[in-house]
Amino acid sequence: MMRQNKKLEHALQKVQKPGRYVGGELNAVVKDPSQVDVRFAFCFPDTYEIGMSHLGIKILYSAINEVPSFWCERVFAPWVDMEEEMRREGIPLYGLESGDPVNQFDFIGFTLQYELSYTNVLNMLELAGIPLRSADRPDLFNIVVGGGPCACNPEPLADFFDIFFLGDGEEVDIEVMELYRQCKKEGKSKTEFLEQAAQIEGVYVPAFYDVSYNEDGTVKEYVPTHGAPKTVKKRVIRNMNKAYYPKDFVVPLIDVVHNRISEEVLRGCIRGCRFCQAGFLYRPYREKNIDTIDRQCRDLCHSTGYDEISLSSLSTSDYARLNELIDTLHQWTEGEKVSLSLPSLRVDNFSPELMERINSVRKSGLTFAPEAGSQRMRDVINKNVTEEELMRTVNVAFTEGWTRIKLYFMIGLPTETMEDVLAIDELGQKVVDAFYQNKEKPKGKGVEVSLSAAAFVPKPFTPFQWFGQDTMETLQEKQYALKGGVHSRKISVSYHGAQTSFLEAVFARGDRRLCAVMEKAREFGLRFDGWDDCFHFDKWMEAFEACGLDPAFYANRHREFDEVFPWDHLDYGVKKEFFIEECKRAYQNLTTPNCREQCSHCGAACYGGGICVEKRTSVV
Repeated sequence: MMRQNKKLEHALQKVQKPGRYVGGELNAVVKDPSQVDVRFAFCFPDTYEIGMSHLGIKILYSAINEVPSFWCERVFAPWVDMEEEMRREGIPLYGLESGDPVNQFDFIGFTLQYELSYTNVLNMLELAGIPLRSADRPDLFNIVVGGGPCACNPEPLADFFDIFFLGDGEEVDIEVMELYRQCKKEGKSKTEFLEQAAQIEGVYVPAFYDVSYNEDGTVKEYVPTHGAPKTVKKRVIRNMNKAYYPKDFVVPLIDVVHNRISEEVLRGCIRGCRFCQAGFLYRPYREKNIDTIDRQCRDLCHSTGYDEISLSSLSTSDYARLNELIDTLHQWTEGEKVSLSLPSLRVDNFSPELMERINSVRKSGLTFAPEAGSQRMRDVINKNVTEEELMRTVNVAFTEGWTRIKLYFMIGLPTETMEDVLAIDELGQKVVDAFYQNKEKPKGKGVEVSLSAAAFVPKPFTPFQWFGQDTMETLQEKQYALKGGVHSRKISVSYHGAQTSFLEAVFARGDRRLCAVMEKAREFGLRFDGWDDCFHFDKWMEAFEACGLDPAFYANRHREFDEVFPWDHLDYGVKKEFFIEECKRAYQNLTTPNCREQCSHCGAACYGGGICVEKRTSVV
């Protein structure tokens, strides 16, 4: 339990949601500091409610704490009211389990889920009293590490981190902490520790790579030093049935975004949607078997008291034996009044049988992601979903009693025209019409169709990584056209801000020179950039100008196939040649079969696990 702190008690009386900052939750792990060798502060650079909903922190928190000599504590970004009180009272950022300042920990680890959380990383280090730049932390202590999807291009943060973990973290985190424990015991220097760590698969030490640039500002090359490998290969858990998974989760004291059990049923994705970074980063596709999922769900229900299980993945309806899995879980969940939710369903494999199974346990709105309104655009992005499949699916839903449908789209996709944008409205209207034409629809009820349009952001390790994002002006034109194209009260439209999407693109494809911009933004007091009430676009533009960098160079510029990317020395298994071929196919409106139908030889088979090995077939 967190130690008493008079200053903290005083601060908590003045802030909203003090439950974010007190710890003491069910299943939190508390150890005796004198009995552990390595302390790890697991920092989530957003609020408690968002961080406590994230599955990755639950897995790694428990995995680290399974080791008797290690202690992992949770740290979340304090909201602006709490930060103000902490600065006024001189309260440093602290771990929730002990209340000890973060600067007393051996490791300060950040999960990097979203580019607009980067300023929170720097703000949290500052609140902890830890020097921002790695070069200013010369001792074998306060080792700052990061992982998560944004670690695939960590260069905009390279000057601040000692280590980035690439790929699956369950094993590599423990290995690096064990190496640290040995180096600490033997009196090794920080440099000696990092030199040894750099030899571990999945470990990237940015300080050991010198970068040079061409006259036009593009990257010329990365040169490894200190014996670091030329290319850093991501870490992969090959067998998900043998992967570590916790038997309990910390149960939050306050409402959080997803206050339920999350059970990861598979990792990776078979689909190959060309805009989707996660679908390629987490290849190869790997499923857990039904017995493993069933056992883990039972353990978590009994240890947490939750009455809802979310079957989590990038595309849960792609699970090969989904109906059988749900039937197995129903054998005990129905009797114990535990509901099941499937948050990631696809239009093209949403069967009446599956609908019936969901209908028996949960009644709410259904969400699908056609991603584009026209068939041409869906072929460009390799969505492999037809309008007929969508209509068939919504009609099944209407027949079974659903009346609320939410459809996710993107605008600003490669080759998109205004006609493609307006096709989103047309598709929404067709769904409304389908409801009223359905003779078996619910009596006495109307239909609600929500169209949500995110702005496309080109991401590393995707076939669209060469594509320049639409300018903010163009995106806004498309957003206004989308809003104006709706002629039914049954349809609502929402979209993401063009300015935040622009900044996301800058840091998604950025290089190491952006570290200076990040530091300047921190000086300007920027943080929580993903929150509308904290986002200050003009200050960001001031930061770029002060550093002499043009953000459009990173976000809006089309890139040639022979350009060296800031992430080319990092290897996530999928070959650059494959991405080039997929990009060319996109411009020809050609689709590529999913991994279950046919192996496209993307390169992920190099890991020797998952569907690449189990169901591999040759391309004719």
